[in-house]
Amino acid sequence: MTVLAQTVQLAFRIAIVWTAGFLLAVAVQALLPGKAGLTLYGRETTLTVPFNRIGFWTCLLAAVTVTALVVLRAMIADIGWRSLH
Repeated sequence: MTVLAQTVQLAFRIAIVWTAGFLLAVAVQALLPGKAGLTLYGRETTLTVPFNRIGFWTCLLAAVTVTALVVLRAMIADIGWRSLH
């Protein structure tokens, strides 16, 4: 497989991860009530983090991680290190 074909394939994979993350976040937002979430109790305050926010940031973090790994792999391949196949 050529480097261009690998790049196009990885670009599609990144696009699928981003799309799935945002669709999952929208689905969670639509299905769960606004008050459903994780409640953290402290000595003086209580913090409630809604599940839709947790899902959104988790999907976003996964998509950014995949993107960063692909970019890092491409940079290493450009330098000439070919043992990544």
